[in-house]
Amino acid sequence: MINVDGPPVSLDRGADAVRRAVDRVLDEFLTAQRDATGDDDWRQDVDLLRSFVLGSGGKRTRPTLCHLGWRAHAGEGPGILRAAAALELFHAFALIHDDLMDDSDTRRGRPTVHVTLAERHRRRGWRGSADRYGRNTAMLWGDLCLVWAEDLFHAGEVAAARRPRVRALFQRMRTEAMLGQYLDVRGEVAGADLADCLRILRYKCARYTVERPLQIGAAVAGAEEADLAVLSRYGLPLGEAFQLRDDVLGVFGDDALTGKSSLTDLRDGKATVLMVLARQAATARQAATIRRWHGAPDLDLAGADLLREVIVDTGSLRRVEEMIAARTEEAVAALDDASIVDDVRAELVGLARRLSVRSR
Repeated sequence: MINVDGPPVSLDRGADAVRRAVDRVLDEFLTAQRDATGDDDWRQDVDLLRSFVLGSGGKRTRPTLCHLGWRAHAGEGPGILRAAAALELFHAFALIHDDLMDDSDTRRGRPTVHVTLAERHRRRGWRGSADRYGRNTAMLWGDLCLVWAEDLFHAGEVAAARRPRVRALFQRMRTEAMLGQYLDVRGEVAGADLADCLRILRYKCARYTVERPLQIGAAVAGAEEADLAVLSRYGLPLGEAFQLRDDVLGVFGDDALTGKSSLTDLRDGKATVLMVLARQAATARQAATIRRWHGAPDLDLAGADLLREVIVDTGSLRRVEEMIAARTEEAVAALDDASIVDDVRAELVGLARRLSVRSR
């Protein structure tokens, strides 16, 4: 376990400083887990997780928001770092399992965990299916990230009177993330209308990515229920804008920047607001193109281009961009009367603007 009683880690302000501080906590924790046994394969696979968590270009959005929620209510001391780092480990669990469910080959421009483990099987000449081994072991390592996120979260330095509410928010976030993922998977096979898609993005992203991390940080600092409600009014619309931007990047993004193929969401038949709006406005010919290529296992670059053309020509892309802008402004307006530290208010406004127009 991490050395809870060790020297406090500097909490300089600024997103880069937060990322570095959180990464130090994660590195110390994962190194301790790696060294807990002398088994060479265990050590090698934990190092793979360390590389996935620390060396794959993650934005640390959730830890940054957790830290901002804490600072917004005058949090002091190093107590937020382990909670913030635990959110990143939970995110690692979600990404590993998401890549398994989507059968993705790349994540952040690098081979996914299950692909890397399958390749190790091949190099060693082991028996059986390398792909099956890679998927099964990646599932286990993802599960371990979930367990370790819990361990790290409960190792945090939180005042005794605040622990029940902090833990309740963490537990609620985990359940909501699972529900969102379930609704997403179901939507691919059962179909999803606009209300379904909005529900998916609220649970899969808005609460898990923005609202709950902010509230967890604020609760560690001792914020009142009214303060958490304000952060919800900021976090939910911003989280929805964040996911809507993700959906746009999943179809129109630059693979070199997103680290993920722009064919994946279209090939998987991902249930998104972008595609629902395109279907609603499609002509008979455009609808036939959507039926042929959206969710088609044989989708190629030419088919993807046809789908992108339909999305643009139906006005779906324009409408989603308008939704992103409206939700961003709603989030910013929620801060007008918030009882939070002034410089954090400015940072939250700036963060909302940056997240809504990002390219990765």
